[in-house]
Amino acid sequence: MSRIVIALGGNALGNTASEQLELVRETAKPIVDLIAEGNQVVIAHGNGPQVGMINLGMSTAAAAGAIKADMPFPECGAMSQGYIGYHLQNAIGNELRTRAIHKEVVTVVTQVLVDENDSAFQHPTKPVGAFYDKETAEKISREKGYTMVEDAGRGYRQVVPSPKPIDVIEKNAVEALIAAGQVVVTVGGGGIPVVRRDGALYGTPAVIDKDFASEKLAELLDADELIILTAVEKVAINYNKPDVQWLSRLTPEDAEKYSAQGQFAPGSMLPKVQAAVMFARSKKGRKAIITSLHKALDAISGKTGTVVEM
Repeated sequence: MSRIVIALGGNALGNTASEQLELVRETAKPIVDLIAEGNQVVIAHGNGPQVGMINLGMSTAAAAGAIKADMPFPECGAMSQGYIGYHLQNAIGNELRTRAIHKEVVTVVTQVLVDENDSAFQHPTKPVGAFYDKETAEKISREKGYTMVEDAGRGYRQVVPSPKPIDVIEKNAVEALIAAGQVVVTVGGGGIPVVRRDGALYGTPAVIDKDFASEKLAELLDADELIILTAVEKVAINYNKPDVQWLSRLTPEDAEKYSAQGQFAPGSMLPKVQAAVMFARSKKGRKAIITSLHKALDAISGKTGTVVEM
């Protein structure tokens, strides 16, 4: 039996509640495959599209006078954790029942500690929300004061600060649930960013990268494996070029060499590779796997995926 933390991308969850609920029914199947093999499974997920849309929707409602004020970003993050967590609980729970596996699925609304002096607060880089054309993005920027940037050729999106995670506040509660045999959904969207002042915790407007938060969680839970799920089966160098090379294994040293060459796209594959390297280096015997959702079980069995280990 292995303890596995799965990092599920927010972009894989759909753009509307109904679309997301339909998509997670398929997402649940390979996750339950891993549970059926006897593994302890903890699920983390992104929330970039969802938290941005919640934030913009609340801002628009406030501008129209439908609500009294904008909803702060930490609260938008908590909302996204709740509704994505509900959908994952529902879908995974139903799939477990279909297979007569008697486990409950629990979502923990999770706070993640960051340093308020992190330089990320001066340089917003994390894309959130929907994609827009240039004209619409410029209009939103003028009206809302958001920082909008072009994102990987797919359109323009809002960017917010993305500080590095230091600690997961609810880690002991997550550990207790795992020990009780539950399937846990946690650090959703990278967790709700909080800073500590005079012993108290305060929410701060940012979005923590879910790959880094998942890596920190995997360390704190002493997981055996970190599985980072993405749109491709393996990591590649020279991606989208005639001489593309798909990688089955990646050492931390090679990963850093390729990163320095600009082989991995910032905000896309780069944080996944960086998080995988951090986990592989954190303790002897730990490994990270980067692969697609539907290849997760094959990747654990060593049949596919990119394995990052010392």
